[in-house]
Amino acid sequence: MENQESAVEAAAPVRRRWPVRVLLASLAGSLVLGGALALWPADGPAGQPPAPAPGAQAQAAVRAGVPAALPGLDALIGDREAYVRTHPKDATAWAVLGAAYVERGRRTADAAGAFPKAERALRTSLSVRARGNAGALEGLAVLADARRDFRAARGFAEQALTAQPKRWTAYAPLIDACTGLGDYKAAGRALDSLTAAPSSPAVRAWAASVYREQGRREDAAAALADAAAAAQGPAEQAAYLEQAGQLAFERGEPDAAMRHFEEAVRLDPDQRAAQAGQGRALAALGRTSEALSAYRVALQRQPLPQYALELGELYESLGMAQPARVTYDLLHERVRLDAQGGVDDTLVLGRLEADHGDPAEAVRLLRTEWQRRPGIEAADALGWALHRAGQDTEALRYAATATDREHGGTVRSAPYAYHRGMIEKSLGQAAPARRHLQEALRINPYFSPLAVREARTALAALGEPPEAALPR
Repeated sequence: MENQESAVEAAAPVRRRWPVRVLLASLAGSLVLGGALALWPADGPAGQPPAPAPGAQAQAAVRAGVPAALPGLDALIGDREAYVRTHPKDATAWAVLGAAYVERGRRTADAAGAFPKAERALRTSLSVRARGNAGALEGLAVLADARRDFRAARGFAEQALTAQPKRWTAYAPLIDACTGLGDYKAAGRALDSLTAAPSSPAVRAWAASVYREQGRREDAAAALADAAAAAQGPAEQAAYLEQAGQLAFERGEPDAAMRHFEEAVRLDPDQRAAQAGQGRALAALGRTSEALSAYRVALQRQPLPQYALELGELYESLGMAQPARVTYDLLHERVRLDAQGGVDDTLVLGRLEADHGDPAEAVRLLRTEWQRRPGIEAADALGWALHRAGQDTEALRYAATATDREHGGTVRSAPYAYHRGMIEKSLGQAAPARRHLQEALRINPYFSPLAVREARTALAALGEPPEAALPR
């Protein structure tokens, strides 16, 4: 495979160098891979329909802007690599190849191996055809979202829509980019434009992601149910079921979440996000041995730093300090490898340092994150890091940004409410602290194996609210 990929790179036309951006992955993430890109299958025998090209199902998924199965992606990549060796001036084929690399890197968490190849292929496509190349621009937007360079992603998505105004799949990376930058009004406008397109499962799933950010959880759940029911392939359906499982867990329904995750893995055994979700749900249900196993399987095949953080905290909650330290070391190693693919894992690294390392370092990291990507996630993480570093007055400002509707904090998040409650408790604000801690446990009494204990302990220390004095 290395020789084959070297040959592909050698086939690329000579072009000027492009700057490599320092970016971050998610997870997140991005929901789907867009791009109305075309392949050219060979004609079959006379009188018969053309034989399907290798990876035809993956190609169809890419064209529709939906997740593709890993085996199909591998076949698609092999087919396009072979094609561009003999057709190096085919801009669309290079865009297909780049888009497929992005999706494979996202599915396997192999940013170092896949994302630089994706950028080379997409830049080659643009060097072959600079004008009107919406497919390559959209692919670069999806890549930038996967790396969490939301400003670049927004720019590329807007350029793709300028080149091809009715290219509705380009709205998906635009929505992700606007959300990551904290521009929720722009994300809503992009969703309005997207939903004006013909309805499809992918459109419903993208709508669900925006509804969740708006705090419309019932609407999000309904949209995901519709998307899963109408999905055209197992990998697509599994992706929507995984998202439905996440939403159910956030609502404090681990049994329902588990059912979604199990069905997702049954449909697509490579659906590692659903396996990590199983770990989350199993831990909430008290099935800790199974939870540890599920997390280990997910980390083995899709070693995302977020999974390592969750597994480490589960170990800690069980009093298993040594495995927790080993898992946190793995997180650091994954961050280092991600950086080789242009990925900046500042957010998850800051969260690790805040709770399990050096809070002052967490503040430094997360101030940078907030400056680059001033969304609700960054506000919550920075506020919590400041609290852990003993800077509660400033911490409360960021916690309020993450939780107050007037600041855009419409997500109903148990961790966000917990963080704000703990900060208020440290500031001696007993009434709001009690209210936000109770809200966290009401939203999801299983949101973290470590933090739930802290929330219950803090509530007990606050006691019951004082009775109001009776009027004379």
